[in-house]
Amino acid sequence: MTTPSPTHYDLIIIGTGSGNSIPGPEFDDKKIAIVEKGRFGGTCLNVGCIPTKMYVYTADVAEEIRNATTYGLDAQLNGVDWASIRERVFGRRIDPIADGGEAYRRGEETPNIDVYDRAARFVGERTIETGSGDELVTITGDTIVIAAGARPTILPAIADSGVTYYTNENIMRLEELPKTMTVLGGGFIAVEFAHVFASLGVDVTLVNRSERLLRKTDAAISDRYTELAAKRFNLRLGVTPTGATEDEHGVTLKLDDGSEVTSEVLLAATGRTPNGDQLNLDAAGIEMDGQRIRVDAYGRTTAEGVWALGDVSSPYQLKHVANAEMRAVRHNLLHPDDLKPMPHENVPAAIFTHPQIASIGLTEDEARDAGYDVTVKVQDYGDVAFGWAMEDSTGFAKLIADRRNGRLLGAHIIGPQASTLIQQLITVMAFDLDVRDVARDQYWIHPALPELIENALLGLEFGPR
Repeated sequence: MTTPSPTHYDLIIIGTGSGNSIPGPEFDDKKIAIVEKGRFGGTCLNVGCIPTKMYVYTADVAEEIRNATTYGLDAQLNGVDWASIRERVFGRRIDPIADGGEAYRRGEETPNIDVYDRAARFVGERTIETGSGDELVTITGDTIVIAAGARPTILPAIADSGVTYYTNENIMRLEELPKTMTVLGGGFIAVEFAHVFASLGVDVTLVNRSERLLRKTDAAISDRYTELAAKRFNLRLGVTPTGATEDEHGVTLKLDDGSEVTSEVLLAATGRTPNGDQLNLDAAGIEMDGQRIRVDAYGRTTAEGVWALGDVSSPYQLKHVANAEMRAVRHNLLHPDDLKPMPHENVPAAIFTHPQIASIGLTEDEARDAGYDVTVKVQDYGDVAFGWAMEDSTGFAKLIADRRNGRLLGAHIIGPQASTLIQQLITVMAFDLDVRDVARDQYWIHPALPELIENALLGLEFGPR
């Protein structure tokens, strides 16, 4: 019996998150294979950015109703229809989009593309074992792009305990809304889900090994958020799980200080692990850099003809970075004599908890450690007119600039619409603008919320020009 020859492709793409955006009209003359073991659209569409923010928006509305008396309104939240919330997100939006994306790639519109729905595993130089349905096949490619994403990180104390736990990949599809939940973690995934479920009436306990939540943010942001979170959640900080048990009452998390936490549902939200270790990279000569696939400034791996982008290789697990990396790699595939570097300068991020948090650039500690002569301004929401309208007493914008030349080094916002307000400061840093000119040489609509940024800029202190 002879083994069939591998099917050969001009381009193989592993992963259908940002990687699925590579094939366009410029690739119509190429024979392409797309390998996706899960749902089309990757993390962002199915279990990340988009569905979580749909839940966050629902949670935000619930919070507005609860706080309506602040503004002289008599309103109350009479109930939460979890099944309807879940159906709005997945039944009406997410699942049809994911199914449609796969159907499109399998359809007549892209006849040059074959889809494989089994996991990819390298078995040689630019050679992959994968398949469709129950059939296992080997395919080869002139060029391969690895965009295989990441997966939830599960602490051994939880993974080895045998208890039922949830992650960001299945918590949003719960059949019923629990009365109690333990969220393990203190990063952006943990605090976003803590906000969602607490706002929908769940008694949330947040367990984190650090004494501060969101400890990678600027210290002022982390301190303020931790303070506010203590008023909404049951915080157990500075503790680490040592094991877990499960019975008819739920899951009991055992902590290293000797205490325990019991709840109906345990959500593990302690970060995400790049999927490169699942691809048998050694067989293809592809090296790892810690947990990530090693790439050069242009997205090339250590194997000829193999590229990587997104969470599997990027220092930033952010969808907008994965999209930007995809555009760079696509350009580089089409223009090998005019390579563009991966766009890793001035990367912003937002955390959609309550209140929102957004940042770009250096924290104050990082700027001082780097030797900059810094000027810092903290501007409270409550000191601008729209902040008064919102009765906001906890939000602020913190700007860090170079005292010598007026360049913005970092911006950090906690408060309503932070993810939108930060965009002005992204522009400032992307185009290397002098903040003294930004503050004075344009109009700021009064009394709109961007006056928060205007006043923060005006409050920075500089020497003579």
